[in-house]
Amino acid sequence: MPVRINKFLAERGICSRRTADALIDAGKVLVNGVVAQKGLGVTGEEDIRVNGKRVQSTRPAHQYLAFHKPVGIMTSVDPNGRDTVATFLHLRHRLFPIGRLDVASSGLLLLTNDGELSEAITHPRGDHEKEYDVVVDREITAEALKRMEDSLMILGSRTKKARTKRMALNRFQIVLTEGRNRQIRRMCEQLGYNVNSLKRIRVMNILLGDLPVGATRPLTTKELTLLKEKLGTQTPDDTRSASRATDLKFR
Repeated sequence: MPVRINKFLAERGICSRRTADALIDAGKVLVNGVVAQKGLGVTGEEDIRVNGKRVQSTRPAHQYLAFHKPVGIMTSVDPNGRDTVATFLHLRHRLFPIGRLDVASSGLLLLTNDGELSEAITHPRGDHEKEYDVVVDREITAEALKRMEDSLMILGSRTKKARTKRMALNRFQIVLTEGRNRQIRRMCEQLGYNVNSLKRIRVMNILLGDLPVGATRPLTTKELTLLKEKLGTQTPDDTRSASRATDLKFR
């Protein structure tokens, strides 16, 4: 039975559905040599190509990794890019980041080839928590933290409510349920602070913990099961894919 092209690409581990729609809009998806249109139905028997590379008709075994992204590495899997996640990890399999983490920030970045799970985590209606550790250039006041919690106007609209916790004079942790471009940095700048360091330490129930900078680890079966329960998605049949070692070359 035909499925929409964006869903097909997500199921084959190419990207999330929204990213697939962006690729389609950019004319980078071809079906039997013709530029695909949104909503096109495919069965997998067609010659489907993304950026010139043919998409396999079979679904890959799902993989799920936690990666401690260093500062200076871009959240991109463009094999031709410089200082990207793909080049840093020498990815041999088609894995892509779930969401983004700006180049000047470090911390937890989830990698997968499960487009449906990626879509469930990143869709704005999900309100899924992400937690960050932030160091600014001077003492952060209680009033500033309260304003971050209540809402600030950035990028033309107000931010969703957040939670904060002071950790030191110029250090705090903040929990967001949205992920606008450079959101925390923009919030701090609006209040007169410059961010010295920004590290993501949690995505939903997945913790960065003591994972070394630049290292990856597979999610455990327990982590993945709880994550999918929170998302309301089906637990994969092959739970071994959560804890199985992956064919990556690490620095």
